[in-house]
Amino acid sequence: MTPDVIRSTALEGVAHGFLGRRGGVSTGIVAGLNVGLGSGDDPAAIAENRARACAAVLPGAALVTCYQIHSNDVVTVAQAPDDRPPGDALVTDRPGFALGILTADCAPVLFADTTAGVVGAAHAGWKGALAGVTDATIAAMEALGADRARIVAAIGPCIARASYEVDDAFLIRFARADPENDRFFAPARDGHHRFDLEAYVAHRLAAAGIRRVDALGLDTYADEARFYSFRRATHRGEPDYGRQIALIGIAG
Repeated sequence: MTPDVIRSTALEGVAHGFLGRRGGVSTGIVAGLNVGLGSGDDPAAIAENRARACAAVLPGAALVTCYQIHSNDVVTVAQAPDDRPPGDALVTDRPGFALGILTADCAPVLFADTTAGVVGAAHAGWKGALAGVTDATIAAMEALGADRARIVAAIGPCIARASYEVDDAFLIRFARADPENDRFFAPARDGHHRFDLEAYVAHRLAAAGIRRVDALGLDTYADEARFYSFRRATHRGEPDYGRQIALIGIAG
């Protein structure tokens, strides 16, 4: 089985893809295309899955990923790093790199300014999204010559509001940042709410001046056959979980 590559119409003509769990060699709880180095999976299987993912999106490219820390830190890629640099976003204007973001419920966001030849990828969990990881990615792209008026963005598979129950303290964090953020929450059981991560990330992108945002509306939690989910694994008491990857690059 070949990897399942989900593409965005907003990024048409750009080498990119959001991949799920289909088309890999991992077995057991993380069966499929698990690319998570932090999982307990066989390192050889992870390496093969990463190679398959990269070949499905940008054959021959050098895969570059971060050591993700739920921050708003952005790494500008001018050459292949020796190791995974800490951060939660990557940008480049150089061909031959496949920028990769790993997720298991958080929102992967891919960016491109085709006129400037600049691309980016961001890992937007709730902490990074609230801290402005997408704003920081846009700024880093502009430092390479991009223009936010031309940048388009796509938000890939992530946990949906129907699957994402949070407590009062979580809502308060967002309300303190902006009282209007309560629109991204819906009522749940007493003392709890359902958070729309995808809508919040889309709002941050639009507020930053991104005119075209493609939100794919795919729920990682609900679609077990297609996606890994940290929250689903946690709710089941499973000892491990897989990670999927989103990739973007500039063809050489």
